[in-house]
Amino acid sequence: MKPRLVLAGLLLGLLGHAWAQAQTSLTLPDYRLQPRQLAADTWVIEGAVEDFSRGNGCNIINTAFIATPEGTWVINTGPSRLYGEQQRAAVARTTPRPVQRVLSLNLHPDYFFGHQAWAGVPTAALAGSIAGMQAEGRAYADNLYRLCGDWMKGTESTPSTEAIDPARLPQTLRLGGHTLELHRLSGHTADDLVLIDTTTGVLYAGGLVFADRVPTTPHADFAAWQASLDVLERWHAQGKFRTVVPSHGPVHTGLSGLQQTRDWLRWMTTLMRESAERGVDLSELLRTPVPARFAGWAAQPAELHRSLTQWYPRFEQQALQAR
Repeated sequence: MKPRLVLAGLLLGLLGHAWAQAQTSLTLPDYRLQPRQLAADTWVIEGAVEDFSRGNGCNIINTAFIATPEGTWVINTGPSRLYGEQQRAAVARTTPRPVQRVLSLNLHPDYFFGHQAWAGVPTAALAGSIAGMQAEGRAYADNLYRLCGDWMKGTESTPSTEAIDPARLPQTLRLGGHTLELHRLSGHTADDLVLIDTTTGVLYAGGLVFADRVPTTPHADFAAWQASLDVLERWHAQGKFRTVVPSHGPVHTGLSGLQQTRDWLRWMTTLMRESAERGVDLSELLRTPVPARFAGWAAQPAELHRSLTQWYPRFEQQALQAR
């Protein structure tokens, strides 16, 4: 072969390789969403049991959908526009039944930042959650862009558009042979929407229940949270649900996640109250080791430190006022 032809072949090969690399660099990240069937007409898409990071694309939430002959409901839309797009594609691959409604169970960003991908579908949340989405959406976006980078490209805070009036709850609805109950509780946030499919025995607990992961507390009311856990425990005793889909942590049967969440909240609030009464400084409190039963949970110790930093000054103030 002549030298010029050899050189031309090499150049074409190098150009082809460079083009392939460029195309790869333009490829969008992939959440690799895999719906898993839990019960009749019921699927969950499980997020990582971790803290937000670039490694997981900030996908630490469980989303779900109920697909019946009369239509489909989607529960939570994930942390980014890309997640919402890939979620919508995953739902379409799983069922041909049209999506009638998207529910967000509270105001936190991974419950509604995928809404952009669901244009044309009503997106519903409690009225108080929508107000929170509107007030805090820009700050959420700034934080997630910082934490997750390219996964967030094109994402804008898009609050739910259909306000659920808490005065009309609890509400029982029928969807394709399923009996669905909507309830408003509180504690993880001021407005925690809970969905129970009493036909399949599945509870969509939102942020009220965490499993194998430290609970997040930026909008917490600890007393109200414990009271809501009491309500959930009573519903379980009444046979309303068997399977729990927490927003964060493994899907499970029974009350293990509820009991973990209750245990953590009791331990942490007791730690803060007793430390404040003794005059312990926050810097010292942050060095407190967690009990062994919590040590293996995800987001440890970062989530604990966030909670202590936010809430301990209030416990210190209460202790001072009581003296």
